[in-house]
Amino acid sequence: MKIDRLIGILSVLLQQEKVTAPYLADKFEVSRRTVNRDIEDLCKAGIPLVTTQGSGGGISIMEGYKLEKTLLTSAEMQAILTGLKSLDSVAGTSRYRQLMEKLDVRSTTLASNSHIVIDLSSYYKTTLAPKIEMIQDAIENRRYITFHYYAPKGESVRKIEPSLLVFQWSSWYVRGYCTDREDHRLFKLNRMLELKVLPEQFPEREEEPYELNADSAYDRQIPVKAVFVPEMRWRLIEEYGADSFTELEDGRLLFQFDFADEENIFSWILSFADKVELLEPARLRARLLNIAEGIRSKYKDRQ
Repeated sequence: MKIDRLIGILSVLLQQEKVTAPYLADKFEVSRRTVNRDIEDLCKAGIPLVTTQGSGGGISIMEGYKLEKTLLTSAEMQAILTGLKSLDSVAGTSRYRQLMEKLDVRSTTLASNSHIVIDLSSYYKTTLAPKIEMIQDAIENRRYITFHYYAPKGESVRKIEPSLLVFQWSSWYVRGYCTDREDHRLFKLNRMLELKVLPEQFPEREEEPYELNADSAYDRQIPVKAVFVPEMRWRLIEEYGADSFTELEDGRLLFQFDFADEENIFSWILSFADKVELLEPARLRARLLNIAEGIRSKYKDRQ
């Protein structure tokens, strides 16, 4: 949260001619030593701050230095506020709203521009929010976390050095250095049970940059071709886009897309029931038939 605090301190200095270190320490709930380090960091970043001692002293921006009173436009601040509100929606807290108050953002500035709402909460909010809070604290304090993890390849107990919370592919993940695999891994929060934050700290580690690119996350090497009835157009558009299919002369939709995992192909195709026919890969047609026959055998004697 240091960068948030630095922006907050700079915002206060832009709003007030001079403030004291105790005032900043109390406002941002840190020690005076931390405030002094923050002031040094702002100076290193090129903001000329002046500290004067004695009665009437304090911290101020150097006289004559040109700096806009508003660091961000109303539209830019509105975008930030919308994003921070969305984080509160999933975390179940008001920590980000409190951050905006610390930045001295007045609702009158933004009220006329509040036309976007992002709600990241889910059906698992009662279990998800505590996990996010625990992981946030562990990241900020460099504490190990352990958990039971349930994945398609089996169950395991993991211990990681958490470094990043990620919302991607409509789900929440934590990225960290796994002590067992000795590499950085991504773990889905909804698959984690018995999450614990350990008292021991992990050493600082050079973090590998995280590529926020869905295409790089999966090695899509299974080209799929299928034909859908026209009524399924809405799902293809919603899930894979209008470019994923072409309309045939009889009105049916020829879908083509590359998948990374056969199990995902089966679960997706079966969700359409009899509204789709899988054409390629040919080897998967036989497996799909076996799955269908297995389902039929479970129900045929109960009619």
